[in-house]
Amino acid sequence: MIDFTADIKPKHSAANILLGENISSYIDELYKKHNIKIKDYNLPNGETRVAYVVNDTITIATLSDGAIFSIGCNVHYQGLYRGVLSTGMSFGQVKKLTKRQRIFNGSIILDDDFGFSYVLPHPYDEIADSIEDIPLDLTLNEIYISDFSSWLSSRQPNQHEK
Repeated sequence: MIDFTADIKPKHSAANILLGENISSYIDELYKKHNIKIKDYNLPNGETRVAYVVNDTITIATLSDGAIFSIGCNVHYQGLYRGVLSTGMSFGQVKKLTKRQRIFNGSIILDDDFGFSYVLPHPYDEIADSIEDIPLDLTLNEIYISDFSSWLSSRQPNQHEK
């Protein structure tokens, strides 16, 4: 059952929706109990992705075959990551509750957990090159879970990252 208060489990689940499952496993419940908006995306390589926005709270991203590869949560989501981290926290709060923060692709990876990320809001998603560029009072309203481990091979972390 979809639950907007369920724990956020990196590389696994949010809202009791499992990464790797097919969206068809959830489609009946989604349409019977929730408001759904569907957006199709065409990538430069010709592949298609589909985003299911559920109650303006979570975004379920799927491959063209329906396999769920990412789940996003915004400030309406009430579940926690590690029992203490949530959407709507300031970067300063997040920094105090974690040991290491690194920027990859406009997102913050915490403690080298490449299954969870905070999305940096605009303009910081484009201008922040190191953690020191992020104001402590910046509110982080969006979380995504997926397998972000490929980001490790795409770039080396900035020497100023903590």
